[in-house]
Amino acid sequence: MQSVYLTWMISALALGVILLPVFKPPWAKLSLPPFVDFFRRYWVHILIVFAIYNAKDTLDQVDRLLMASTGLDMTPYIWAIEGNLVLWVQQTFEADWLTTALTHFYVAGFMFICYVSVFYFAYFDDRWLADRVTLSIAWVYILAVPFYLFFNVRVTGDTIPGMETLAYTLTPEIADWFRRIDPFTNGMPSLHIGIPFAVWLCLTRFDDDKRWNRYRHTVFLYTVLTAFTIIYLGIHWFLDIIGGMLIAGAAVSMADRTSNTWWKFFDERTMNSRIVTVLTRPGDAWGWIKGRGRRFWVQYRRPSSRETGRIALAILIFVAAVITWDLTHRSLPAGGVEAPEAAAAADGWLVTMDNQTDGPALLLHNLSSESYEELVITVPDLTLNSTYALLQDRLAVSNGSHIFIFDVHQPESSLNSFHIASHNSLWLCEFAQTPVLVYTSEGSITVLRLDGTPVDGPHETIDDVRTMVCTGSEIAFVTEASPMSVGIIQLGVQGQVSYAINASAPAEEDEVLALWGTPVDMENASIQSIAFNREHLAVTVNVSATDRLVLYNRSSAVQWLASNPKYHTSDPSINHGILAWSVRDHLNPTTPQTKYLDREIYFTDLSTNTTHVLTSDTNDQWGPQVLEHHLVYFQLDDEVVTVEIHAWEPELRLYSSIVLQAGVMLAFVVVAWNMWQRQSERRQSAQP
Repeated sequence: MQSVYLTWMISALALGVILLPVFKPPWAKLSLPPFVDFFRRYWVHILIVFAIYNAKDTLDQVDRLLMASTGLDMTPYIWAIEGNLVLWVQQTFEADWLTTALTHFYVAGFMFICYVSVFYFAYFDDRWLADRVTLSIAWVYILAVPFYLFFNVRVTGDTIPGMETLAYTLTPEIADWFRRIDPFTNGMPSLHIGIPFAVWLCLTRFDDDKRWNRYRHTVFLYTVLTAFTIIYLGIHWFLDIIGGMLIAGAAVSMADRTSNTWWKFFDERTMNSRIVTVLTRPGDAWGWIKGRGRRFWVQYRRPSSRETGRIALAILIFVAAVITWDLTHRSLPAGGVEAPEAAAAADGWLVTMDNQTDGPALLLHNLSSESYEELVITVPDLTLNSTYALLQDRLAVSNGSHIFIFDVHQPESSLNSFHIASHNSLWLCEFAQTPVLVYTSEGSITVLRLDGTPVDGPHETIDDVRTMVCTGSEIAFVTEASPMSVGIIQLGVQGQVSYAINASAPAEEDEVLALWGTPVDMENASIQSIAFNREHLAVTVNVSATDRLVLYNRSSAVQWLASNPKYHTSDPSINHGILAWSVRDHLNPTTPQTKYLDREIYFTDLSTNTTHVLTSDTNDQWGPQVLEHHLVYFQLDDEVVTVEIHAWEPELRLYSSIVLQAGVMLAFVVVAWNMWQRQSERRQSAQP
């Protein structure tokens, strides 16, 4: 992943230096000293561009979490407005050579235009343009942030049937790089248009003597070619381009309005002397700070409309920050849990096996309550190896020799208990619309009613079971004799259905795994875990190199890889139209990075076939379980394991609601005050 990125970056840097004689002002001279000296003279400008570049990673991470938490998606509206026009462009011009050329142009060209648009003016000490171009680029990004967070628009190749994301899938290495740095939801506005168009507008507006005419014409041609590129490659919509142009125009206007104020303080020529003053005469520096503080207090003690406008803007930003924080930190730990070992969940309820200081404890959580309150389930001779299952309002717990049945609404004592043979894979299923107990013992499937009496059926003829799960009245299993087939039987119905699983991936993906020293062995592949419902079957398959996630549509018999085939997946869970799993995404074992060693939780909305990243941090997360209103998963944070509960519906916490209410009331007062001030000031200025 790093090699292709370095190639693009070095190419962009080298091309910028090579073209320096072409774009320089007519009277300018080239020499070696400015290559070193411009860093000293323009380090704040460089720092601004560098900060924007690094801020994108953080913003993209927040955007992924917001999308996963809220589902904010404006793509259908954009699609409804412009239809399949972008698809016509791609299909009309599609060619392998053009795809390759424009993919490299798309990335390396953008790197080139961003850095040379500051480097050229800094090298030739054109501070007038360097100031305004740098601020314009910054304002483009600042104005785009609210759209990226709250007006999510997906790339066209992931939306329109028949359209492909040609750039993102050119090679596995390039595909991985894009998936790592791009959430694929930041379509509106297009920065690939916004930034170069803002540079062109700056040159058009502020280059009075046309000294940068040649570069200005080149930037315009670059912008036009980029507009075609991002449409052709299946990345942006035409409306994204329009949005980028509008943002660029607003950014240039903001840069012109703020340039004098900003650079009055942050001009490197005075900043350097201020830094020296702080280091050598800290008393003078502290005196200056106190003086500025007193002037600030006087200014805002009796504010004009300018100051109240700033206060209103600050309140708006603060309220938006609170909402964003709350929506991106919605997973709450289950209360009362000290060291969870395992969990089972059914809609509205969660059971956790907790390794507490005074011994194992089984905790029942009511997810419908606001605090997810927990109750301790009393089971004789409970151990950490005890098995349990949850369905509807029934909880079955085994201590190894006996089964205890509980009513989750009245869990103080068991409804009944009976002896059970040595077993594993304990489940509760449905038979004749009532819960029944299903387990495997020595490779055979046994079904019992909750009073301990057996249920006859086709399961009695199934032996050699290695993996089994149950959903509704259906049981899915894998046998030792058929490690790549999933058999499904229905309680009370004779016969079974078998699904052959294919976990093969494109040859280029297998080649990458071979280069990593983990070659694929499809001949010895085997299914490791199963999750299913009436519509879909999800399995993880060990292919020696990794465990791959395969999703099978039971109606159409179509199956596909639901996650990147190179990265290890586990713990699939499918329910209520959602497929969730844990994955070690982006982990290259030959050059492992610490931030990719942990597992993250991904989920796919099967109704729209859109995949979201629920967690994106350095904590290890695994074992997701999809419920109707929640997603439950384990999290390891600094050697502390918790059971996290994520609510599908966005909910603001009580403290946030109080803060937001206070913010709204304060904003009401400040905005009304600001409007009154503006009219009063205009009336006074109109009087002779």
